[in-house]
Amino acid sequence: MKTERARGHGSDPKSTRPIVKRATQHGGEVRLIGGQWKRTLLAVPDRPGLRPTPDRVRETLFNWLGADLSGWRVLDAFAGTGALGLEAASRGADEVVLLDSDEIAVRQMRATHQRLHAPTSVRIERADALKWMQRCPASCFELIFIDPPFDSPHASPACEKALRLLVPGGWLVIESPQPLAPPEAGVQTRRQMRAGAVHLELRQRLTPD
Repeated sequence: MKTERARGHGSDPKSTRPIVKRATQHGGEVRLIGGQWKRTLLAVPDRPGLRPTPDRVRETLFNWLGADLSGWRVLDAFAGTGALGLEAASRGADEVVLLDSDEIAVRQMRATHQRLHAPTSVRIERADALKWMQRCPASCFELIFIDPPFDSPHASPACEKALRLLVPGGWLVIESPQPLAPPEAGVQTRRQMRAGAVHLELRQRLTPD
């Protein structure tokens, strides 16, 4: 990463807004919150287990992470609509990988990518996230989103695989119905909140002394 803030050294991300339990949606759409694509609406395909992170919850999350993600490499492992990964790209992330195993969700994300004229640094792949992370080289992302289909069993194993992919000082965002087990040694929870039926947690891989 290019800045000390992006590496997570010296201070935690700051939350400047109150916790919001429910966000207003736009029918079958969600809205990007900031950056170059601010206020862009993304279609939400009707797929099993797909419950996009509400707009205002994403707003709180990106208040934690910061408005400028320049230099960051980002993985959205269960992308769905692509809202989390595209929000990161909108805020300047250098590289964003959007994964989903659902053909219709991937097709919708590719249509969104074309509509936004998004750069080739935003990649969309149809893939099983756990298998993809298993074969991915270590320490290659500054930020990883883990938001599997609602009530799926993938959150814990996905977190375990994701930690290997984070650089020291990198961030892991987890959405799950219930809080996961406390993080392992070398990882620390920095922020967490309850937002309706979802528990949101921000963890950081610590920098070795």
